[in-house]
Amino acid sequence: MGGFPLSGADGERARDILAGRARPAPTRDAATVVLLREGAEGGGTAGSAGGPGGTGGTEGAGGPESGGVEVYLLRRKAAMAFAAGAYVFPGGSVDPRDADHAVAWAGPSPAEWGEVFGADEKLARGLVCAAVRETFEESGVLLAGSSATSVVADTTGDDWEADRLALIDRSLSFADFLAGRGLVLRSDLLRPWAHWITPVVEPRRFDTRFFVAALPAGQRTRDVGGEADQVTWARPADALAGARDGRIFLMPPTYRTLGELTGYATVADVLTVRREIVTLMPEVAEVDGELCLVLDGEYFRQGRP
Repeated sequence: MGGFPLSGADGERARDILAGRARPAPTRDAATVVLLREGAEGGGTAGSAGGPGGTGGTEGAGGPESGGVEVYLLRRKAAMAFAAGAYVFPGGSVDPRDADHAVAWAGPSPAEWGEVFGADEKLARGLVCAAVRETFEESGVLLAGSSATSVVADTTGDDWEADRLALIDRSLSFADFLAGRGLVLRSDLLRPWAHWITPVVEPRRFDTRFFVAALPAGQRTRDVGGEADQVTWARPADALAGARDGRIFLMPPTYRTLGELTGYATVADVLTVRREIVTLMPEVAEVDGELCLVLDGEYFRQGRP
């Protein structure tokens, strides 16, 4: 059995919680979006934020292969309290204002999303809005348009950047952002993928629904800073190889999701699959004398950065 080791303070906390000497932290509702694009043909590593032809990128996450599906990954800053140094997908906690009924909406209704994810309508609305908002905040990509059939073509101007920063510092609500630009949230551009809950032994815990979405035509990801110090596009298999070699660090949900995506040749294949959403939460087990987080016995041992 493989495992994700809990050493030092993490191991001590895990033992305290398992022994009843400490209480588990409460969970916070969150949303994550796996942003996808078709890989560039003709060789080269996965590019940096900025889309095809970008310069720079992340050491270790990309690889020599070309073509196939690529995913957008951010490396969280080492100083972050949660998942420091890990490569993750865009995402974050639900803002209470994300459930605002004033958000213009196109596509599957909150009730329909709630049925898929096992959530009430209010939470489902918040999850979808958080997914779109966080993707814009952390990549510059916006899954919205001026109508139910259009998508914003470019979000790289200074005015867009000012709105993005205002969303991040919460001086602007998502509903007001969309209304101010006459935009409609496109929930039909998202697909449900998974439901993960942070293990009970972790000090910060999230109840996270995972979505997948294609990079809209004309839009470009960019290095937007904030909680990340590096960003990249990478083939799932290359990112996994980097983790196995110790060049990058992946949390269990990211690792499993990337493994699932290796089975798809195109973005369209990913978007058309019908997923049964099952709640997943790694548990604690003793592996070779140390406590580890395990799920289905499939996680290999990774050192923390």
